[in-house]
Amino acid sequence: MQLIDIGVNLTHPSLARDARALLERAEAAGVRQMVLTGTNLEDSEKALLAAEELDESGLRLFSTAGVHPHEASSWNADSQQQLRALLTASRVRAVGECGLDFNRDFSPRPLQEKALEDQLALAVETGKPVFLHERDADERLLAIVRDYRDQLSAAVVHCFTGEKRALYAYLDLDLHIGITGWICDERRGTHLHPLVRDIPRGRLMLESDAPYLLPRSLRPKPRHGHNEPAFLTEVLREVALHRGESPEVLAAHTTACARAFFDLPPLD
Repeated sequence: MQLIDIGVNLTHPSLARDARALLERAEAAGVRQMVLTGTNLEDSEKALLAAEELDESGLRLFSTAGVHPHEASSWNADSQQQLRALLTASRVRAVGECGLDFNRDFSPRPLQEKALEDQLALAVETGKPVFLHERDADERLLAIVRDYRDQLSAAVVHCFTGEKRALYAYLDLDLHIGITGWICDERRGTHLHPLVRDIPRGRLMLESDAPYLLPRSLRPKPRHGHNEPAFLTEVLREVALHRGESPEVLAAHTTACARAFFDLPPLD
């Protein structure tokens, strides 16, 4: 059984200091490939460097490059040029993490929208898929992405936590959906239980979003308290349960989906 974790914040200090051991644990758990998330220009460069340094085979670690909506206040013409250069690297497989966050509003909404539009334009220019972030902003995100959708190769709403209306609207726009350990949270994630049944095969991918979103159903829990890719098996178990699929079947089609979406090489 092979799994692909499409969202790992490996540059976070809690993961970076133990990166090689973390990758060994992931491999032992069946998580064979990962996409490391870039959330600003500096972080995107670090994610790319980590993928290059920690994966000599060139088959297992890849990255995204983009500017998160929390960082949108820093976006300017120079940012666009720097990101364009990063996107030429062979291991960078998607534009992002980019999007809209109207929950925390760490950057003014007009600046978030400008940064998103410019990054969607880069995705169109480069032909790369998009790794999207959205919190409390699905209607506005849909309105912006819709204008670019026909020219985009693909886009995934990473860490989907929304309601049925948002899910159906994303699927209607032919977007992919990423599910994390949020679905394992009995306090706030139970609404996802019936919804994951409605995500078609070929549109569903799994992610840890490590070190965030440690699955609350995980037993035993790690002493360090942070999430890591090895725990993606718990997300697999929970999603399989609510889709009425075996973990093996779910692993097979979500892995195939992720491999196609990010154009990842096959493994033996």
